[in-house]
Amino acid sequence: MSSSLVTVAYIGATILFILSLGGLSNPETSRRGNLLGIVGMTVAVLATVLGPRVTLAGGPWIITAMLIGASIGLYAARTVKMTQMPELVALMHSLVGLAACLVGFASYIDTSVEFTGAEKSIHEVEIYVGILIGAVTFSGSIIAFGKLAGKIGGRPLLLPARHWLNLLALLVVIWFGHAFLQAPDIAAGMMPLTVMTVIALLFGIHMVMAIGGADMPVVVSMLNSYSGWAAAATGFMLANDLLIVTGALVGSSGAILSYIMCRAMNRNFISVIAGGFGTGEGAAPAAAGAQPAGEVTPISAVETAELLRSAKNVVIVPGYGMAVAQAQHTVYEITRLLRERAVNVRFAIHPVAGRMPGHMNVLLAEAKVPYDIVLEMDEINDDFPDTDVAMVIGANDIVNPAAEDDPASPIAGMPVLQVWKAKTSIVMKRSMASGYAGVDNPLFYKENNRMLFGDAKKMLDEVLAALRG
Repeated sequence: MSSSLVTVAYIGATILFILSLGGLSNPETSRRGNLLGIVGMTVAVLATVLGPRVTLAGGPWIITAMLIGASIGLYAARTVKMTQMPELVALMHSLVGLAACLVGFASYIDTSVEFTGAEKSIHEVEIYVGILIGAVTFSGSIIAFGKLAGKIGGRPLLLPARHWLNLLALLVVIWFGHAFLQAPDIAAGMMPLTVMTVIALLFGIHMVMAIGGADMPVVVSMLNSYSGWAAAATGFMLANDLLIVTGALVGSSGAILSYIMCRAMNRNFISVIAGGFGTGEGAAPAAAGAQPAGEVTPISAVETAELLRSAKNVVIVPGYGMAVAQAQHTVYEITRLLRERAVNVRFAIHPVAGRMPGHMNVLLAEAKVPYDIVLEMDEINDDFPDTDVAMVIGANDIVNPAAEDDPASPIAGMPVLQVWKAKTSIVMKRSMASGYAGVDNPLFYKENNRMLFGDAKKMLDEVLAALRG
């Protein structure tokens, strides 16, 4: 394949990627957007493999690597549960970062292309920055994977004088960057490059370990942005225009998403990086002296079914508990049954519900819940006063009235779903433990609130059976 034909294929793939991002912005067009992305990536891979920069000798190695990678991807797609998608996304981000590091080192020791003068300096800057971003992305994503999978606690690790440590690490990286550019040969340049890589790996670990569990959705979108910039840096190292463009698309869209997520939590990006709140799922309330007073009112599955049956307007608020219990299909059956009985059922989605952006939307789409009844927080929040039953399934922090009523709360100012304004709210939880942010919830003690304790799937099955009965 000639260079001009490869360029045309890259332009076509770029257009497909842009259309894919546009399609993924709406649930109704997400399937089409995903398909366009698959086609674009297929075109890009074929154009690269068949292009003039790949020799016949390297072909078998590339094909073997593609088959191995495709097999792993196919296996993951078939075996990874929907509840494990946040962990899978974090793991994928780590692989992008690792690839950027490996490509950077390979590009540096590659002597097949000679660079001189300013061109050499620019190429080495590309390598240095690319490995720096890739290393931070790799180690940070691994820690994010551990937190999302529950292998690492959600409590933020805040080292003494950690901001000074970060500043010192940055100055050291800059100093070694100067040493790297002044190195007379490859052997001399490997030392500063290796030291910088180690510092970047430690920085990625330190950065994500300092972020609390409640900020993990922002971390996922942030790492998504980092992985895009790492891919763009790889494109500069390889002089590959498509990698540069697609990396910039992913990086910029991830940055925009991070901004949207921070705004949804009434936090700024710097405050998240500086150390987010959150102790860990199921943790005790953060401040024992500030616990709400009162008693909770339990409710049974049969009584819940009676309330739903007699309601005219029902709003369901899904959370991570629904994902863990794999209860989305039962939720759909309850929704279908109520709608057949002329009950207006809608879903309220908070931007940071779950463990990654769009987590709840993906689960509901998997269960075939109609897109038109799945609404964002801003679209439905004003409707709670006219709602007969607001049913919260495994969510906690996103329905916490302390965000509005308690200026001293760690989540003060965070926009939340105002389920307590409904005539009756029902919260489904395993226990009275606080949520992922480690903050107690006054909603549980309100007069119009009822607590349905137990596994979400089991209790919803009982509710469904009672509705059918």
